[in-house]
Amino acid sequence: MSKTKDKKKKDKLKKLKSTKMTEAERADRYVYYQKAVQVPEEDVNFIRRTYKSEFGVNPRIFREDFSGTSLCCCRWVEAHPKNVAFGVDLDPEPLAWGTQHNLSQLNDSQRERVQLIEGNALDGGTPPADVVSALNFSYYCFKQREDLVNYFTAAFKNIGDSGMFVIDMEGGWEALDDTREERDEDGFTYVWEQKGFDAITHSVTCKIHFEFEDGSSLEDAFTYDWRIWTLPEIRDCLMEAGFDRVDVFWEGWDEEEEEGDGNFELTTKAENCESWIAYVVGVKEKK
Repeated sequence: MSKTKDKKKKDKLKKLKSTKMTEAERADRYVYYQKAVQVPEEDVNFIRRTYKSEFGVNPRIFREDFSGTSLCCCRWVEAHPKNVAFGVDLDPEPLAWGTQHNLSQLNDSQRERVQLIEGNALDGGTPPADVVSALNFSYYCFKQREDLVNYFTAAFKNIGDSGMFVIDMEGGWEALDDTREERDEDGFTYVWEQKGFDAITHSVTCKIHFEFEDGSSLEDAFTYDWRIWTLPEIRDCLMEAGFDRVDVFWEGWDEEEEEGDGNFELTTKAENCESWIAYVVGVKEKK
């Protein structure tokens, strides 16, 4: 091969390498969010188990507020052939993504039992539900107490004669500060960042980043303007909204791994720690 041809070949290869997309450029933020953040199978199992313990029957009608890609709705209808689910979200983008990537993985019968609604979680528009949920701290977007009580009241009204409202919470002194946490996942690193925490208002800006093995990163994949609520505040707001009882299910602690063990038990007292997660369940009893 002549020196001229050899140089042209090297230049071509160099150009191809320089235009190769990084992992971050190829990344679909919703794919990595679902991998790193959501555990819908565990959420569905907790909801079904808790409802059965409370009411003696299995729940069938599920409403997922702030549903995003509606992955929890999909897992709900997969769990039983009589289960139906309604996913409600204001943003059309994640709903469209969920339709294309999550609902498309269901069989015909399961897809027929999921309805996605582009709308406000404060509105009705769905049949009376056995269970309404707002998971992944989504309701933290309500920064004023009046707005939060209004949403909880709407959730109460969207439940039938009896049922449950299921939310999750984070807490501990780490949640009330600026912080940056990294967690290794399969082939990437999940990064949670909190900035600008205000001790008076508990307002904070939270961001999710994804870092990849080729050194690239997807910065600000998701950004949230939140208020970090406390458990007593949430319990008071739920009772004001009309719920008859508010139960707290506290996550156990794995001493060896030094992290939550994924097991949530009903409790009335808990020791504060650096970081904790809990399910909070508002119970609506039949009159």
